[in-house]
Amino acid sequence: MDTEKLISLPERCPTLRMLAMPTDTNVAGDIFGGWIMSQVDIAGSVVAYRQAQGRVVTVAVNSFVFHKPVFVGDLVNLYADVTRIGNTSITVDVVVYAERHRSQKQVIRVTEATLTYVAVDQNRQPRKLSENKKG
Repeated sequence: MDTEKLISLPERCPTLRMLAMPTDTNVAGDIFGGWIMSQVDIAGSVVAYRQAQGRVVTVAVNSFVFHKPVFVGDLVNLYADVTRIGNTSITVDVVVYAERHRSQKQVIRVTEATLTYVAVDQNRQPRKLSENKKG
């Protein structure tokens, strides 16, 4: 087992969970960063869509930090939370954990990101958000 500090997954269901597969690797054999970025965008859009009560589009990746690599066989858990609601925009924080060596219950925080989505109408134009509260 690595000398990583052991942590636990958050005490709630992840927004998205999947197994990292060999087809998701880069030339070095680690999971390709673009694959992780894609999963982060999907997880962020899930909570943004719920908040907007309709279609959203990604307009910005405000920050994206890779702390540790993800490996084939890791169970990847993504947790997304709305952190800001504007007139048409929703900002979401996403934190990614890898369950590595699952029989040993090793959990590692591997990535975190902040993305901004905009609610759009049927013509793909920004639309005002209703007076929804965060959450």
